[in-house]
Amino acid sequence: MSIVGIGIDLVDIERVRRLFERHGARAQKRFLTAAESAYVNDCADPARHAAARVAAKEAVYKAMQPLPGARAIGWTDIEVIRGPEGAPAVGLHGKAAAIARRVPGLVLHLSLTHAELTAGAMAIAEVPPSNS
Repeated sequence: MSIVGIGIDLVDIERVRRLFERHGARAQKRFLTAAESAYVNDCADPARHAAARVAAKEAVYKAMQPLPGARAIGWTDIEVIRGPEGAPAVGLHGKAAAIARRVPGLVLHLSLTHAELTAGAMAIAEVPPSNS
């Protein structure tokens, strides 16, 4: 496999907490898919898990930037899902899915982390050597 792009992002958990307190469901709808909103709202500290998802979306977006048309990707075009073993994985919708379909063999890797004040994510986009 050949790396196409790498993305990393850190998000201030308190900033997300304030955003969601101020704008509630409207903010969640802008940044999270319905499934992500349901997941974070079931957690003891929704802002912590929402911040990790926002970081993940930004990291995946950055990793996909070398692909044609990637600048048009929106927040809910990227979704944090659980892989078969429960690890975070990436689900693509809308424009992100359309871009991925044009790149045969595209694989996205995702890692999330939380600290007391920040949440972070790293993403790597890979393709088979013939597609790079």
